[in-house]
Amino acid sequence: MRKIVVMSALALCALTSAVSAQSKHSFTLAKKDFLLDGKPYQIISGEMHPARIPKEYWRHRIQMAKAMGCNTIAAYVFWNYHEQEEGKFDFSSENRDIAAFVKLAQQEGMWVLLRPGPYVCAEWEFGGLPPYLLRIPDIKVRCMDPRYMAATARYVKALAEQVKGLQVTNGGPILMVQVENEYGSFGNDRQYLYKLKELWEQNGINVPFYTADGPVSALLEAGTVPGAAIGLDSGSSEGDFAAAGKQNPDVPSFSSESYPGWLTHWGEKWARPDKAGIVKEVKFLMDTKRSFNLYVIHGGTNFGFTAGANSGGKGYEPDLTSYDYDAPINEQGGATEKYMALREAIGSYSKKKLPAIPAPIPAITIPDITLKPYTSIWEHLPSAVKSVQPKTFEAYGQDYGFMVYKTTLVGHKSGKLDIVELHDYATVFLNGQYVGKIDRRLGEHSIELPKSDVKDPVLEILVEGMGRINFAQALIDRKGITDRVTLNGMTLMNWEVFGLPMKSEFVQQLSPSTSAAVKPGEFFKGTFTLTSTGDTYLDMTNFRKGMVWVNGHNLGRYWEIGPQKRLYCPAPWLKKGENEIIVLDQHQLETATVKGEKTLE
Repeated sequence: MRKIVVMSALALCALTSAVSAQSKHSFTLAKKDFLLDGKPYQIISGEMHPARIPKEYWRHRIQMAKAMGCNTIAAYVFWNYHEQEEGKFDFSSENRDIAAFVKLAQQEGMWVLLRPGPYVCAEWEFGGLPPYLLRIPDIKVRCMDPRYMAATARYVKALAEQVKGLQVTNGGPILMVQVENEYGSFGNDRQYLYKLKELWEQNGINVPFYTADGPVSALLEAGTVPGAAIGLDSGSSEGDFAAAGKQNPDVPSFSSESYPGWLTHWGEKWARPDKAGIVKEVKFLMDTKRSFNLYVIHGGTNFGFTAGANSGGKGYEPDLTSYDYDAPINEQGGATEKYMALREAIGSYSKKKLPAIPAPIPAITIPDITLKPYTSIWEHLPSAVKSVQPKTFEAYGQDYGFMVYKTTLVGHKSGKLDIVELHDYATVFLNGQYVGKIDRRLGEHSIELPKSDVKDPVLEILVEGMGRINFAQALIDRKGITDRVTLNGMTLMNWEVFGLPMKSEFVQQLSPSTSAAVKPGEFFKGTFTLTSTGDTYLDMTNFRKGMVWVNGHNLGRYWEIGPQKRLYCPAPWLKKGENEIIVLDQHQLETATVKGEKTLE
């Protein structure tokens, strides 16, 4: 204990001197260089996202980046994480205190590159844009649509209020602020980019700005802003930097996203790029004294419903819950082989010895926990909303979760059921009996309804909205049944719709089943007792597809198709004594077990 007190006192002294020193700094753009206090400065940045990391671990992850040789932290801010209800901003609960994160970086002697969007991509739900925008039927995003811009202006004002005092011009660590993100890969409304920069300036942001785009002339022309530094995603060759210089020879350029790892979608093999490629790229950047940002040095976790999706050549590609990204610092905060290789590479250019690598966060195993069927979705449906035809989640004012669409069949009562533009995964029931699933990811949209002896058959469709697309042209990705349902070509009318956003408060207040009937859509419940806490990974191998809550915290989505079979549960969400776990599974019916493991695999 005495050692901790001494260390705290030393940390306080370091913070006081750091704040004093940093209040005297300036950061400006020269023609080729970034200038810190008027001298050329190489930014060596590692990116991490506060929203993907429990706040209790923010300092540890920042220290890990510093020990790898970084002098800067880049951080995305996810608009939809802070404005979940229109006009209501949250910069204080859970891990949403952006100012606190920035201050921690400063305490650790690190600079900050702030990446506030409004659009960020990041394999995050809707690329960080708030889904309430999609309640407007004809909304256009990332352009001068006045509805979108009014919401954007509100966000800029709210976030600027949190961070403007933390700019280098005010004694803080924020060196630069990014304008939008990879805009050249989406559109060419340069007036929109100019307006964003103007909004930040009007709200007190006076540090230099930068953009980030692929190193292609068309993307750079559409995505850059006069006077802003040019970020390259990535800048890995002289040719890349020449492209930036051709676009604007009067500002510095840097590799705004150099990729040590890569993302993985459900149903794929883990993406694991070789460490040799990123080590080679970093050595090139260090040799040529170019600034760079490692995207990501630490990925973290897409807790809850925050994972996004892509729409590449395979169609709809939802992202995993884990955002491990095969990054140098793994999901649980540990140093990987890639970390050690990059630490050695970066350290070889430093005259000072790098800080010691922080001790790893303790991890624990948990013996088998028996989860028994507790209740079902079907016993906890809210009041129905009547609809002539099905509408999207957003049309009913719902952002995430599940929705039940129910109708009585008139006319055709069996045959080919077609859901026109299902987003994203459905289980289909006829007279309470499970018929099958429809998976947008596989390009599925229809299923065969069997013949029924019931005079007026009842059709129920339970739809799960998975991650909204976060990149390129398919961003407008409303959830649920986005068009209509037909049976043998006949459009089905007169529906009852039941919204199930699956907020943690709802899950915590579930009452046990009063029915002996069993139907897919079951909640399972169990408890486990701990004498000490630590990080763990819940192994969901014995379940099929659904969500997990531990002590009210939504760990995210699991799916038997993999590759991820274990969900990260950080120690701060556990407690000594009895802990509760609730699982919603869309297919599982029988009692099964889960257990806690120390690693992702």
